[in-house]
Amino acid sequence: MSDARDLSLTMATEQEVPLILTFIKSLAEYERLTDAVVATEDGLRQSLFGPKPCAECVIARWQGEPAGFALFFHNFSTFLGRPGIYLEDLFVNPEFRGKGVGRALLQFLAKLAQERNCGRLEWSVLDWNESAIGFYKSIGAVPLEEWTIFRLKDEALSRLATH
Repeated sequence: MSDARDLSLTMATEQEVPLILTFIKSLAEYERLTDAVVATEDGLRQSLFGPKPCAECVIARWQGEPAGFALFFHNFSTFLGRPGIYLEDLFVNPEFRGKGVGRALLQFLAKLAQERNCGRLEWSVLDWNESAIGFYKSIGAVPLEEWTIFRLKDEALSRLATH
């Protein structure tokens, strides 16, 4: 039986940027998207800790060892008239799964959302990730099946921006 004192959650510091990038690469490997990672330490440092940070990160440690992370940012609901938190990525290293690390990260974000007067906490999950989907449903999350995510990037983004 694990003890809650084995787990600590803290907001990431600039010195942890290399660790954050390691988590991102591990997540990409798990999601079979290794080739999609172009993030760099310098880019993360600017985005997370520069003059206008656009995202935040929570680091989970199990008995002092890096166990997982959650990277998130604020969005806004016009219907609610309040901000929300969008969880971009959550990852727990395989050797720490089943110890409550993922749940603790989500609980941390839920508490943070309440403290910041957010109306909701949202995220996306790959449709093949049945274990994650089952876990999310077990904590009361519901899939928004009536919504489809659209994305502009690379050439399409440039084309729209310039024409």
